[in-house]
Amino acid sequence: MIRRTPLLVALLAATVAVSGCSTLSRLNPLNKDKGPSEVASEGKRISIVPADQQMIPADALKGVDFFLPPATELTAWPLPGGTREQSIEHVDAAPSLAIAWKRGFGSGSKKTRFLTAPPVMADGKVFVMDADGDVSAWDARSGSEVWRRTVRPSTGRRDRVAFGGGLAYADGKLYVSSGYRGVAQLDATTGAIGWTAVTEQPIHAAPTVADGRVMVVALDNTLLTFDAATGAPGWSYQALSEPARMLAASSPAVTGDTVIASFGSGELVALRAQNGNDLWNEALSRASRTSALSEIRDIPGRPVVYRGDVFAVSHSGVFAATDVRTGQARWSLPVTGVSTPLPVGDVVYVVSKAGEVICVARESGQIYWIRDLNAGVKTKKVGGFLGIGGRREAKPLWSGPLLANDRLILVSAKGQLAALNAKTGEIQNRVSLGDGSLISPIAAGGTIYVVTDNATLIALR
Repeated sequence: MIRRTPLLVALLAATVAVSGCSTLSRLNPLNKDKGPSEVASEGKRISIVPADQQMIPADALKGVDFFLPPATELTAWPLPGGTREQSIEHVDAAPSLAIAWKRGFGSGSKKTRFLTAPPVMADGKVFVMDADGDVSAWDARSGSEVWRRTVRPSTGRRDRVAFGGGLAYADGKLYVSSGYRGVAQLDATTGAIGWTAVTEQPIHAAPTVADGRVMVVALDNTLLTFDAATGAPGWSYQALSEPARMLAASSPAVTGDTVIASFGSGELVALRAQNGNDLWNEALSRASRTSALSEIRDIPGRPVVYRGDVFAVSHSGVFAATDVRTGQARWSLPVTGVSTPLPVGDVVYVVSKAGEVICVARESGQIYWIRDLNAGVKTKKVGGFLGIGGRREAKPLWSGPLLANDRLILVSAKGQLAALNAKTGEIQNRVSLGDGSLISPIAAGGTIYVVTDNATLIALR
């Protein structure tokens, strides 16, 4: 039986005190607020979603077809979202969804550590980082280990328990961010360390590398930059302070000379890439008087830049398309999500925290269809005494989607991979992974790669 992982529990309910260290003693699984508040520490957030807006398919779109670009084969997936815009359209990969190989690569999620780093692929190798901060490279075809390196500090460092971080590849180098308060550059061929930089706060998200600059978001909602060649610190940007956030975190997107970053405060911010000057700021916030968890305004998924718009979804219930030039919201929907949207062709796909895959018209925000991946899933009651009290366990979280060969590929915390018809949302196939996954799959070289919570790298072809 597949267990409910500690990471799933953490993503659903945990909050983080941004002034604290990365140890789990700083995590508080309960929100102590007396009730929702629309007042932030530095200003008032205004909801951009009408209170009466409903999530239903539009009558005008019933039976209407939409355009999807043809599938193309990628040779690499070097950044968390594939490209600097965090946007990959349609991949030619894994037509049969047959598991080619599985490899354990280290420590998985446990009570004190969580595996959150997305894999990246380049130069014929897949790079992964386990829950203990060990980075390894694996031959993309055979699954054999190429090298392994730890980025954990010596025992003298203040953080002996940490989690999070991630990987990015550029120009033969692998860049690593870590919950152990650091950023490092490794040689992608040998794993040799080129440079390391110490940060004041833990980093739970993967870096983005563009134009010779490494960008990461630290736990205290600070966007940090480093010179990719030397590790020298560059400009930084401080977003709003926030007392509660998700354990997942986001990687910035870059388009032209603009950096788009999202934060635990629910802010979506555009900055000048050269100097960090802010261009615009939008709060994806929607307070709910029926859910205290809506006060966690985090945007855990990556913002995605596609055809002049930024697409992002927040934990507090706002899924929005924003003009990348002006910062004006073009449309918004009341979707609560912790994953990354997928804009492609005429539509944009997003998966809600409840497990609903939603297909939305990219220009108008109208809904084509909604598919509930958790339909029929029975949950049990936990806690209580003799059937009195307790609570109903949450339904599985789903991560993705990835569009491969006209199928939307998603993975779940209960160890399933689902393939949906991209035009209709019909479930075409399910594959058992053997363990849960909360990290979106990637695809390159005709193969889909999935990382599970128990630190298994799975290749499907």
